[in-house]
Amino acid sequence: MAAVASRYARALVDVVVEQKIDPAAAVQQVHDMVAAVGENEHLRMVWESPAVPAEQKRGLLDAIAGQAGTLRPIRNFMAILIDHGRIPMLAQIARQFEAELNNRLGFVEADITSSRQLSADEMQGLESQVERITGKKVRARYGTNPDILGGAVVRVGSTIYDGSVRGQLQKLKEQLANS
Repeated sequence: MAAVASRYARALVDVVVEQKIDPAAAVQQVHDMVAAVGENEHLRMVWESPAVPAEQKRGLLDAIAGQAGTLRPIRNFMAILIDHGRIPMLAQIARQFEAELNNRLGFVEADITSSRQLSADEMQGLESQVERITGKKVRARYGTNPDILGGAVVRVGSTIYDGSVRGQLQKLKEQLANS
């Protein structure tokens, strides 16, 4: 199923890049559709039901897209997913779309956790360090966790850079135990 999601995601990325659509707007609108389907069981049932004619499904999509101001390519993409019975995979396709778009545009996503709220200068400094390490521009999401005591933990994909006080204390503990 991951290959199917990846194929649809890459196709949408191709459209976004070729038509020079604002990537942030495209990602937001896809996530809005994911939220609409996730929050409305009736909508999901209609779009997934083989008993409902395709024209009615697309009519409902047009009403939602018109009200939300959805870009035509995103609306068309949703119509393809509906027509091919891929709505159950929408959340997975959306995640894959965002990852593929970031990759294509030279971005990397980083989850940065610190013990306290960081200042703008501290955020910029951390993002610069991650850019230097990865060689890509960074899209960072920030969170706080007082349990790390100080410093920060940065997660880029499956790689974790632990610069927290708690992490340093844990390393020291392991070194002392092995001595």
